[in-house]
Amino acid sequence: MIRIVFAIMLMLFNVEAAHAVLPSEMLTNPVQEARARSISSNLRCLVCQNQTIDDSSADLARDLRLIVRERIVAGDGDGQVMDYVVARYGNYVLLKPPFQMDTALLWLLPFAALILALAVAYATLRGRPVLDDADEPNDILKG
Repeated sequence: MIRIVFAIMLMLFNVEAAHAVLPSEMLTNPVQEARARSISSNLRCLVCQNQTIDDSSADLARDLRLIVRERIVAGDGDGQVMDYVVARYGNYVLLKPPFQMDTALLWLLPFAALILALAVAYATLRGRPVLDDADEPNDILKG
């Protein structure tokens, strides 16, 4: 029984990410392909939203993979390829967008939500009556 559980756990934790890059999309030069994979790992699929373009099988992700590879073959550097894609699709295509005026809400909203949650929790707990050891819960309800 332990062997079966161990085998199942081994299979579950040994699963690698499935890449949607088709063999026909891959570059023949391994150095260029490695650069394309590196760039693609920083680009978000605009359809799937939380996957890289390498992990997504959406048509738009495929188009982005092809654009990245075309720019690499054309001789663009990594930064130039990223700039080209961002110019076409905006900062949203980046998995880690920079902190700018147009992305400030994206970066600051989680902190604002945390502060709001803490304020609501404080206001809720502050309004509760404090029970002494001598008080019984029924005495408070009777008023």
